[in-house]
Amino acid sequence: MKTRVESFYDRNPQDEWDRMDRHPMEFRTTLRALREFVAPDSRILDVGGGPGRYTIELVKDGHQVTLLDLSLGNVKLAQQKAGELGVQVTDFVHGNALDLSMFEAGSFDAVLLMGPMYHLTDPLDRDRCLQEALRVLAPRGVLFASFITRYAVYFDLLKSDPALIGKYKDAYVRLTQTGVHIPTEQNPGFADAHFAHPMEIEPLMSKHGLTTLRLAVAEGFIASVERAVNSLPPELFEAWVDVCYRLGTDPTTWGCGEHMLYVGKK
Repeated sequence: MKTRVESFYDRNPQDEWDRMDRHPMEFRTTLRALREFVAPDSRILDVGGGPGRYTIELVKDGHQVTLLDLSLGNVKLAQQKAGELGVQVTDFVHGNALDLSMFEAGSFDAVLLMGPMYHLTDPLDRDRCLQEALRVLAPRGVLFASFITRYAVYFDLLKSDPALIGKYKDAYVRLTQTGVHIPTEQNPGFADAHFAHPMEIEPLMSKHGLTTLRLAVAEGFIASVERAVNSLPPELFEAWVDVCYRLGTDPTTWGCGEHMLYVGKK
């Protein structure tokens, strides 16, 4: 039986592909980190790889990449997009981040968790996800994990309809206290989600034996004015990519954005 998260992404895989076009700063700063910390000719497992935006770029960069996703719709779209672009992905797997038993221990030089940590509301499941990823990661391999921040819900509210704070104030207070969103008929919105406090990320990863290489906010200062930055000429947008990447590791900026990226070495 499908989980709510799987059903959510199966409804419209194309929207997940298009999300990176709507949020190019997140995409560009994440790619920059991948290109900085992934060694040449790496074997990569993209867990929760969705429709394959990062997988395809990494294959273009010369890596051997296997994509795994909970949503069969995402997996099929990733296959379609890779075919259209002439990109040779090693394998496409319909699977769960909590069970990577189909892969041998230590078989990947890098593992990406660019989606699973968004949706694991139980701390024990977040631990299990990391344990599975680290089991298949080679010694001294690199792990990448993305998180939605605790404050993303307010940025989304400000961009969509600030007046809704009157209707949903109590729900937003609870969410920022617990970090957990479970959809209801009254508030369907996103799928089951965990919104991480920026200061909880490094302790979680250190608990699992990882050495931090980078922890940064993805969008930096621009989250609240994203559309204006996206409309800039390419050379000016590139200047903001550089600003967001350079300053994103400063903890005083972590409340500015909607996504965090952790990079750590096993």
